Amino acid sequence: MRFMIIVRATQDTEAGVMPEEKLVAAMASYHEALAKAGVLLDANGLQPSSKGFRVRYKGGKRSLVDGPFAETKELVAGYTVIQVKSRAEAVEWAKRMPAPHGESKDGEIEVRQLYELEDFGSDEMERFRAMEITTKK
Repeated sequence: MRFMIIVRATQDTEAGVMPEEKLVAAMASYHEALAKAGVLLDANGLQPSSKGFRVRYKGGKRSLVDGPFAETKELVAGYTVIQVKSRAEAVEWAKRMPAPHGESKDGEIEVRQLYELEDFGSDEMERFRAMEITTKK
């Protein structure tokens, strides 16, 4: 079972304010523990939405919308992907994550389970399986 731990953006992350050294150290320790346990698949911070863009699909056409995007609470500042044996194990790892913006600041993480190829039941999924893009390395 794979889960994505999603860190919500704040005004600071959207302004490009880098985390304090103490938080970077805590996050490094947390991710080292994930790696040591063999459950870490990927993790990264995202640059502010001002450096991003969206592709909007409407009426069969595509249009490009450059950031920044207004709704900070709907944006993602970073993520961690883990592979565990159960939802309960994912909950335990998520609860161990340091407060994403510092212990004294408000913040939120969201944890979502990823679909596995078998969940789709389509013959076309074999094409993805052949690419090995959804399997642990």
